[in-house]
Amino acid sequence: MEPRISLVTLGVDDLDRAVRFYEAMGLKRNQSITEGVAFFQMGSLVLGLWGREHLSSDAGIAGGKGGFSGVSLAYNTRTEAEVDEILAAAERSGGHIVKPAQRAFWGGWYGYFADTEGHLWEVAHNPDFPIAEDGSISLP
Repeated sequence: MEPRISLVTLGVDDLDRAVRFYEAMGLKRNQSITEGVAFFQMGSLVLGLWGREHLSSDAGIAGGKGGFSGVSLAYNTRTEAEVDEILAAAERSGGHIVKPAQRAFWGGWYGYFADTEGHLWEVAHNPDFPIAEDGSISLP
């Protein structure tokens, strides 16, 4: 197996609402495949939105929406100020600030928001994780 993640799919209860949120955050929905699903190119990764019931059925597991799923997505920024900007944009777009931006024990600046479907995103500036011009991140 090659070391990469190609696509992250989020199960959503309201596809239209979720699409509006991510478009308001500045993502562009792919128009090639739109029937019951939404895809967004995010650098070398694709973000997919699909009905929660469809996704659980496709995976062959019981559906349902409980507490914390044990998964968070992360967006690393180039500056501390950008963390605050992204969190504010998420709130303006209909998301919920879970943890306001603050100093991290590891020295960076970070916070969390939940999208309109409750998916958790960390937004962080980590000065030890350089970001290339193309947006890719490298471990130190």
